[in-house]
Amino acid sequence: MNYYNEIKDTLIKNEIYKKAKDYSKNKSDLNSYYEVGRLLIEAQGGEERAKYGNKLIKEYSGKLTKELGKGHTYTDLSRMRQFYLLCKKLAAVPQQLTWSHYKELLPLKDINAIKYYIYICEKQNIPYRELGRRIKSKEYERIGYKSELDNPKVNTLIKDPILIKAKNIPEKVSEYALHNLILENVNDFLKELGEGFSYIDHEVKIKIGANYNRIDFLLFNYIYNRFIVVELKVTEFKAEYAGQTIKYMNYIDKHLKKPFHDKTAGIIVCKKNNKYILEYIGFDNLFVSTYELQTLNK
Repeated sequence: MNYYNEIKDTLIKNEIYKKAKDYSKNKSDLNSYYEVGRLLIEAQGGEERAKYGNKLIKEYSGKLTKELGKGHTYTDLSRMRQFYLLCKKLAAVPQQLTWSHYKELLPLKDINAIKYYIYICEKQNIPYRELGRRIKSKEYERIGYKSELDNPKVNTLIKDPILIKAKNIPEKVSEYALHNLILENVNDFLKELGEGFSYIDHEVKIKIGANYNRIDFLLFNYIYNRFIVVELKVTEFKAEYAGQTIKYMNYIDKHLKKPFHDKTAGIIVCKKNNKYILEYIGFDNLFVSTYELQTLNK
């Protein structure tokens, strides 16, 4: 079998198909590059020997570039080989992701990280440039892969730490300052919390007994159909923070929640976690995450 000719014919057919049927060119790309990857592995004598078969890829890429033009470099063919190997690890390859998405994913070594990013791309219709930004921000490392992704809860996609971005960050950050930094770029903050969060209000005044209190942020999650109480703390997490937040959550359940809403959830965003205390909270709808400040490019 002449593997080089098979690879060249596959690439030529793909280009012809894309010109004739532009609406389905992404599917054609993925199928063609999968096939090229498979042929390269076979030409190199199987997966184990393919690890050391870079010489053959250099030879093929040189010939293909001369005969077919750009888009067939050593890097391009190497990616196609990687793509084929990735497809074998995944139960299915989502067709709604483009080749540009996969070029962002292929450098990742952790298959669970790849599965996570594929999941959010499908659920949130993320363009490849945004995917690249999320990978660069180490989003997966801040959330980790969870088996609940097929049936997620509110906390499934809450990151730790949550990145709070602002143009000017003071040397000493008080709760008031942290509050205002979030308000400067509240949309980014909502995205950092996870999927489906929408802003309702901040410093929400409530009366419990004879005392007035203020909820730092009140949000709603339209996916999980519940209000979200967010409390900000610039110190290490303490047990009394949980009691305070649960009190606010109960207030929202009593005064704002409708019968068709799920129970209110709470998120405490603090400077540092105390895992020993967290072990004893035992409250399903209360989640704790830390924050990290980042300066926005001016």
